Amino acid sequence: MQIEVIAAKRDVQGTGASRRLRRTGKVPGVIYGEGKDALAIELDHKDLMINLRKEAFHSSVLSLNIDGAKENALLRDVQVHPYKPLILHVDFQRVSADHKIHLKVPLHFINADTCPGVKLQGGLVSHVMTEVDVSCLPGQLPEYIEVDCAELASGSSIHLSHLKMPAGVELVGLHRGEDPTVVTILGAKGGDDSEAAEDGAEA
Repeated sequence: MQIEVIAAKRDVQGTGASRRLRRTGKVPGVIYGEGKDALAIELDHKDLMINLRKEAFHSSVLSLNIDGAKENALLRDVQVHPYKPLILHVDFQRVSADHKIHLKVPLHFINADTCPGVKLQGGLVSHVMTEVDVSCLPGQLPEYIEVDCAELASGSSIHLSHLKMPAGVELVGLHRGEDPTVVTILGAKGGDDSEAAEDGAEA
């Protein structure tokens, strides 16, 4: 299900205007891309804060509703206050259904606690990567990539090339000739299994 974000056009810009906007519970932002002019917008701070806590909000094509007109967009940048729970600015990028996008997608690890390397051999799971950079059309973008650790023994690893990708989704790293470790099972009590050591070095 696509996440809808309610926004409004922002006519007044500048540092002072943005400060006054934040005092009213709004967040200044901008949407750009797809050959159109950048558009200054404002969003409700409370609603945006709730959305930012959702993993899918960062890795999904969003429906940005600007004064009733909807545009598909990706969240590209969020500026937050260094110590206050305050969002200072947010950037969105327009996307087109027929243009590929690049986006980082989170990894969801399953069966890690019950794999042989952990359950039978007392190893420890090391998540070397928590997200991957993918390329695909907006309609094919997955919310996450599942990594099944069910067969991992102590000292063994899953690499980027081992991941099962949905149709139409490509891993950017593989196209660059990279194949880093995604997850590995470290030997019990700091075991120095050679494969685990090699994987750690690659990471």
